[in-house]
Amino acid sequence: MDRRRLLQAGLGTGAVAALVLAPISFAAAADPGAADRTQLITGHLDTGAADFIYLPVELPDGVREIAVSYSYDKPAVPAGTPGNSCDIGIFDERGTDLGGPGFRGWSGGFRSSFAISRTEATPGYLPGPVNAGRWHVVLGPYQVAPQGLDYQVQVTVRFGAPGPAFQPDYPADRARGRGRAWYRGDCHLHTVYSDGRRLPAEVAAGARAAGLDFMVSTDHNTSSSHAVWGPLAGPDLLIITGEEVTTRNGHWLALGLPPGTWIDWRYRSRDSAYPRFARQVHGHGGLVVPAHPFCPYVACQWKFGYQGADAVEVWNGPWTYDDESAVDSWDARLGEDLRSGRPWLPALGNSDAHSVPQVIGTPHNVVQADDLTRDRIIDGLRSGRSWIAEAAGVELTFTATGAGRQAGIGETLTVAADAPVDVRLAVSGVPGGTVRFLTDEGQLHQESLPATGAGTVTWRTTASLACYVRAEVRHPLPDGTPGAGNTMGPTLPWGPMAALTNPILLRATT
Repeated sequence: MDRRRLLQAGLGTGAVAALVLAPISFAAAADPGAADRTQLITGHLDTGAADFIYLPVELPDGVREIAVSYSYDKPAVPAGTPGNSCDIGIFDERGTDLGGPGFRGWSGGFRSSFAISRTEATPGYLPGPVNAGRWHVVLGPYQVAPQGLDYQVQVTVRFGAPGPAFQPDYPADRARGRGRAWYRGDCHLHTVYSDGRRLPAEVAAGARAAGLDFMVSTDHNTSSSHAVWGPLAGPDLLIITGEEVTTRNGHWLALGLPPGTWIDWRYRSRDSAYPRFARQVHGHGGLVVPAHPFCPYVACQWKFGYQGADAVEVWNGPWTYDDESAVDSWDARLGEDLRSGRPWLPALGNSDAHSVPQVIGTPHNVVQADDLTRDRIIDGLRSGRSWIAEAAGVELTFTATGAGRQAGIGETLTVAADAPVDVRLAVSGVPGGTVRFLTDEGQLHQESLPATGAGTVTWRTTASLACYVRAEVRHPLPDGTPGAGNTMGPTLPWGPMAALTNPILLRATT
């Protein structure tokens, strides 16, 4: 224990408390064909350990590959008490500074071993030079049992010629579009490059099978998958690169990153680092989107606030009670933002699919964009010109008309305060469902759809009565009662969402 010291590793406004162990070192090889060399490091962490434990590793010249494996104990714990869970990653000789250039990979708790060489690397890690200098293996004790956590890390170096340089194959930033149109896409997807079990080829195939025009790659805390999407994109599928930034105080999506860009996650809300990395994403023209903000799992609930966010993920995977909470919270914030004159946050919905049986594209976003390109799709999402569909079989159009003018989703209709405004929703693909119109006063109109699932619902209001109007389409209750299948409990008159729109804003002339 006396070999340890606390390090404040950080740049700019953020700082991260970390425990740094004494370094280990490997002697230089006498010749390129020298035998592999391995060292084993063991240790114990008590409850309340630092978020990140850094193990410095001194590499000599001539290393062709570094390979790391680790394990830790999982003692029995009482019901309701977190057991041991520990992540792993690595930084190279360029250092561990927050947001610095030294990042070389992260696999969370999904893998027990990885290797990096100039030519290739384990998914989640970045191929490239294995230069001499001080590298750092990083442990992230996500949860520590009352008994503590015993760990062991094995580091192996292999000597020899470095091999050819890895050649990334990034996806194109455009696909064959239809000009200004509505495009469907899932903005939250995982592969084997983080904790998913699908290969990138399987994810791309799933996106096509779901009828999507675009998808966003968002593996946890790594950019490593960006380099393999090139041959999997095509005229029929735009693949946008991103990351799910997984912190200890919530997850957020960095959407529309330039290929190869990595966003740091090693901070909590109290560290004041999040605004810096939100600005980094914005500097690249991307979007900051808090993900599944009411997810009940450890470290998933959103604690950073919504300043600097561009949208919020209110629907994540099959509809559950935490999505209901997310929509209610988003709707309340929508009214507050419009009253105060602040920019409002659009709603997004994504599958967050990791593996079978999770369905890619359930749900997904339907975005109005000028073309099927990375920049135009990001623009459409940022402006709120989008709605969320459970599946490709759900279709809708939503408009508000008054004083000879018309506005659609994400747009503003400006009319005299008492001029009649006709709100119209045409929908198909939700047999026996229920349409709800909601404003800053709450739900003001509800109407059932026929058994065919197709219908048109109209309602009249004024800009003096509603500063926005949005629409929901709900499935029917299991017993056939109009309203929707109910997984949230017996008190709701509706159940799972089939479609959800962003608002149309109504502004009264003065």
